[in-house]
Amino acid sequence: MAAPIGRVTVDQRGLVELAGQGDHDAFAVLARGAIARLDAAARLILRDTELARDAVQEALIQAWRDLPGLRDPDRFDAWLHRLTVHSCIDAARHRRRRIVEVELTPLDGPTVSDSAALVADRDLLDRALAGLEPDARALVVMHFYLGMSMPDAADSLGIPLGTAKSRLHRSLAAMRITVTADGSGTGLIPQGRQVS
Repeated sequence: MAAPIGRVTVDQRGLVELAGQGDHDAFAVLARGAIARLDAAARLILRDTELARDAVQEALIQAWRDLPGLRDPDRFDAWLHRLTVHSCIDAARHRRRRIVEVELTPLDGPTVSDSAALVADRDLLDRALAGLEPDARALVVMHFYLGMSMPDAADSLGIPLGTAKSRLHRSLAAMRITVTADGSGTGLIPQGRQVS
């Protein structure tokens, strides 16, 4: 990713280094580039638009505060995802019962010609995700929606890789049960083992 700052074009590593030195403009460029992905992931994890926005905002505030301590600027995206996921899990643990409004938007999804089928699939996936605990939902979102490898997702959640793989396997099995009980979405949940 290249972004102009003044007259100089700086890559993401350079932006991270500038932001770590207190450059507000560099951090704003980084945040603008990541906010759509972070918001989509937070909405999937929390299932509440306002709570998701708050969690992303908390993660970005923490990122600004802690950025000078980031050792490897090349790991900025994974670090920011980890902050967001932890912020979401904290928010989910502390919230009281609230009315849930879900707004699923594809990150880079395929074009679907039948909008009714798309709505039905989204609804079915939403119900399947709703049956998972927030940390399990976070793992599914990180791996399948954010495209993170299993080692990166496990690292972001602070759990061993084996635990992440078994948690993902159990989560997908639970989601499959929900989807199969409906009878209409048998191809929506990935089959087999995830190896990345």
